[in-house]
Amino acid sequence: MTTHTKEHVSMDSSMGAAKSRSKFSARTLWLGGVAFTFLVALLGYGLSKIPGFDRVGPLACAILIAVAYRQVWGYPESIRSGIQFSAKRLLRLAIILYGLKLNIDVVLHQGLGLLVYDAGVIAFAILLTMLLAKWLKAEPSLSLMLGVGTGVCGAAAIAAVSPIIQAKEEDTAIGVGIIALVGTVFSVLYTVVRPYLPLTPVEYGMWSGISLHEIAHVALAAAPAGQDGLAMGLLAKLGRVLLLVPLCFILMYWMKRTGNVQSGTKIEFPWFLIGFLVMSVLGSYVLGSIIPVSESFQTGIANVTTFVLTMAMVGLGLNVNLRALRTKAARPLIAMSITSVLLSVLSFFLI
Repeated sequence: MTTHTKEHVSMDSSMGAAKSRSKFSARTLWLGGVAFTFLVALLGYGLSKIPGFDRVGPLACAILIAVAYRQVWGYPESIRSGIQFSAKRLLRLAIILYGLKLNIDVVLHQGLGLLVYDAGVIAFAILLTMLLAKWLKAEPSLSLMLGVGTGVCGAAAIAAVSPIIQAKEEDTAIGVGIIALVGTVFSVLYTVVRPYLPLTPVEYGMWSGISLHEIAHVALAAAPAGQDGLAMGLLAKLGRVLLLVPLCFILMYWMKRTGNVQSGTKIEFPWFLIGFLVMSVLGSYVLGSIIPVSESFQTGIANVTTFVLTMAMVGLGLNVNLRALRTKAARPLIAMSITSVLLSVLSFFLI
């Protein structure tokens, strides 16, 4: 073998080793990013067990920790790939798993009448929030997500529509944080005023289900009304969750029709919604009837879903810049708060 040939083989070997090390390093950093979101999610769960923070829930607590980390230490650029995986891929996985919470059979057999109320609530929340946002000159994308979150099912709805309307990750995280905060305040107020309202437990549960933001908020507010009130509240809320799917397709059509798409980009078909529907059908007609599963198994799946969503929220929360938050979030927050108040008042008199 000539000297030139030996040098060429040596160079190829060195380049191959360098590429191998580069791939190993990239994979390690990716795992580090995922692990980072996992650890912060755990911290969020721990914080949510402390009195006071238990009213807010693990999602909002994890976002608070992530936002605080960003302001103090900055964005951990070296592990960005893993963090982005959590913020995008795990977010879609959480939406798919969230479908198991939707019992289509119960909604179709017992809650068809409530679907009319639910559709009205969604339309009212979105249209009024956007009208107020336009009047206040608020940021449109963030305002739309808050309107959807108020009308449908809080953080899960915001997470589902954000890729469709091509929202910034920072705006998505801000929207989730706001919806968790305002929804928690409202659910606590509901429990305070409940004894003084001229409503039966079932009527109170229905009011909670068609006007509050998250399933967790409905459960928190309706539980003091007893099993009947809680069941009615969750039934009304599940109808709003069911309407998330057609709403997403309406938003896709609206984005294309109005040309609200950045040049050179296309709206991706939200395949995760198909997974959401498949999981809904599986949870409604297969698990528990054809395939027997224990209550502990279902609880475990629900906990995994919440934890995966919490990891995604960490990834989104790291994109939040509080300096921009002061100028960007105030007006959408005002618009969404006014909408929430009017929604509560109007739905109360409609029951």
